[in-house]
Amino acid sequence: VQLQASGGGLVQAGGSLRLSCAASGSIFSINAMAWFRQAPGKEREFVATISWGSGSTYYADAVKGRFTISRDNAKNTVYLQMNSLKPEDTAVYHCAGRNLRGQYDYWGQGTLVTVSS
Repeated sequence: VQLQASGGGLVQAGGSLRLSCAASGSIFSINAMAWFRQAPGKEREFVATISWGSGSTYYADAVKGRFTISRDNAKNTVYLQMNSLKPEDTAVYHCAGRNLRGQYDYWGQGTLVTVSS
């Protein structure tokens, strides 16, 4: 499975960005997709996840109500719509695929989001 993330950039606080993650290869190995992020000097943290089949979603408290994760099964692509961005959202965002054993085995290369105050 290969994951290609895109859509990062520089935005002012209060602005919006949409990240995309295109999956290819053995898609059947994945049952859920997620976004994680890692800010400079901090550990990687979970952001949001979506079930590939049912579409059920789950969010970290820090982004709930501001970020929306969605998927387009026909395009094998997952999106992260980020609204009301804050400087503390600045990080490298990675998409990840979860296998049937519940482990995040597949990772994209990351896309940098910078939110200026």
